[in-house]
Amino acid sequence: MNSANSNKKELSPAQREELLGTLKARFEKNINRHKGVEWTRVQAKLETNTEKLWSLHEMERTGGEPDIVDHDKKNDKYIFYDCAAESPKGRRSLCYDREAHESRKEYKPENNAVDVAAIMGIELLSEEEYRELQKLGKFDTKTSSWVQTPADIRKLGGATFCDRRYDTVFLYHNGAESYYAARGFRGSLKV
Repeated sequence: MNSANSNKKELSPAQREELLGTLKARFEKNINRHKGVEWTRVQAKLETNTEKLWSLHEMERTGGEPDIVDHDKKNDKYIFYDCAAESPKGRRSLCYDREAHESRKEYKPENNAVDVAAIMGIELLSEEEYRELQKLGKFDTKTSSWVQTPADIRKLGGATFCDRRYDTVFLYHNGAESYYAARGFRGSLKV
């Protein structure tokens, strides 16, 4: 992304066209994730939501491979999740949130998952959303992903993450200040 666009949450026409092509190809390749959803309706919505399109670009740029996993018919919102096989490469080695980041006296990671998600305009998946994603395929068999942590756990210094091992989805805990090369986060976006 060039620096002229880095402060504006807007894509150039070429970036927009490339992203829509990528999203359409992924949509068509993985129709099992969104049965009954028509791409033309999705594209029309995306073209009128430039900020959401920018967020999808950020998901794609950081290795998330966003795709539609549901359609909230009541509110007419398409729900995108990061559907990369492993936790997005461009969002790993992050501690959980700003408080955890500031608590580290040395060996600080570059950033934290909660703030990066906010900058991108997306939300970390909840444990429930993560488990729904895992019904669509096998994700995080070699990596793990931070998930939204309940306030009572976070207040005590912990944070939660999930992965898939032994064909089972696990929820674990760590100190919120911890970070690992194989742990990132997955996000969701409603358009």
